[in-house]
Amino acid sequence: MQLFYRPGKAVLGDMIPFYDEGKWKPFYLKNTRGNDGPDCEGGWHMLTTEDHVHFTEHPTHIKGGTGSVLKVDEVYHMFYCTFLDNPRRQFIRHAVSTDLDVWTPIEEEVLPADGEIYDPAEWRDPFVFWNEEEGQWWMIMASSVLGKTERRACVGLCVSQDLHHWEYRRPLYAPMAAAGACECPDLFRMGDWYYLVYSNYCDRFQTMYRMSRSLSGPWIRPEQDTFDSRAYYAAKTGTDGKHRYIHGWNPTKELPKKNFNPANRISQDCCSWDWGGNLVVHRVLQNPDGTLRVVPEEHVDAALKTEHRIEAEPVLGSCEISPWEIRINGDCGFGGVLLNPVPRQCKLEGELSFSPGTRRFGIALQMDENFDVGYYLTLEPGRNRLEYVSGIRFLGDDGQGGKMFPYAVEMERPFQLQPDTFYPFKIFVEDSVLVVYLGNEIAMNARMYDHAGRRFGLFAINGRAEFRNVKLYTE
Repeated sequence: MQLFYRPGKAVLGDMIPFYDEGKWKPFYLKNTRGNDGPDCEGGWHMLTTEDHVHFTEHPTHIKGGTGSVLKVDEVYHMFYCTFLDNPRRQFIRHAVSTDLDVWTPIEEEVLPADGEIYDPAEWRDPFVFWNEEEGQWWMIMASSVLGKTERRACVGLCVSQDLHHWEYRRPLYAPMAAAGACECPDLFRMGDWYYLVYSNYCDRFQTMYRMSRSLSGPWIRPEQDTFDSRAYYAAKTGTDGKHRYIHGWNPTKELPKKNFNPANRISQDCCSWDWGGNLVVHRVLQNPDGTLRVVPEEHVDAALKTEHRIEAEPVLGSCEISPWEIRINGDCGFGGVLLNPVPRQCKLEGELSFSPGTRRFGIALQMDENFDVGYYLTLEPGRNRLEYVSGIRFLGDDGQGGKMFPYAVEMERPFQLQPDTFYPFKIFVEDSVLVVYLGNEIAMNARMYDHAGRRFGLFAINGRAEFRNVKLYTE
């Protein structure tokens, strides 16, 4: 069982969610990272799962970039992309299958950018769906319109009557806000709203969404327009006919980067993010105003069933500890309580609250016995955010004992906080993967590399916090 699937020594990249005949059969791009062996074929692979924690893998022998899969009249259609360099060119391709096992590319069907509306160097990640209103197939793709500025990223559009012959249209969405392309686009309807999902790696490295009452727009940017953190990318959605889920990947920090991750690096946590990692699935819910939020996938949430008694040890400040709640007083500075060791695969859940005037409070992971170095999930009421800070404090040697980490905030998620209100939390750990859910509203992916086998902690800084119904589960 894996809470967050990874294919051995390889990594899981862009997901193509697909549900068929009562099972999830999502496809993904596999990167072997140079590893050899019988399970080290790159390209498109299909996973079969009924619960998102037990998986069977099937290679498709299709090499190419992200796309989409659909079933029409007992025939499966795969749309994907291929690449050329010098000059840079990208092409959309089409393959078919009758069993999801053997795929046959239609060699004559090669769809390039038109060179009039769209840039031939940014033309990939096709997503195909039936537009009931127009009575034809629509294909949206990651693209860039032609123009002078680099801020040309868009979601392109082509239409077809038969899935084989395509007509170019003006972009579905062209905000002219970012460079590159609006990657891995996905579109779905929920109630009265249409949702356009895409990722971007330039101005913001996240998966975002826009919403509209009509496919013709306008596409509204909600106040909170992301599903997760920087450590969750190329996410796309799918449905089993009842619920909608979003599949994305939590990137690793394993590959050295020239001039950024030197060979003598002192911390893996301080390394930059890689392409590909582990699968993370959220369930997508719709708020009354049409905006979206995410909560844990229910099978992942229920996968760990063995409950462990919480052991609490005061370290700093004053506290009150009972079997059902822990109150921490950090009025004079810092109050901290150490809890159980962190298993390699576990879930910590409970509820948290804070008193008026509290500056910061939260949950720590992989803490040492002095409550100094570890990973901090910090809630800041004054800034209405959840912040993640990893254990690394210093980098390099400047002759004065090192230099500070180059940024104050490592990752953050917006979250409205009110005093004397209890917010539920769920924290999942699997090896270095960390996935956090707060308030049945937000999610945050992160990684923890440098420290393991240490303890959970609870803390309050310049204020007071209360934690109740805290529970720890393993398999």
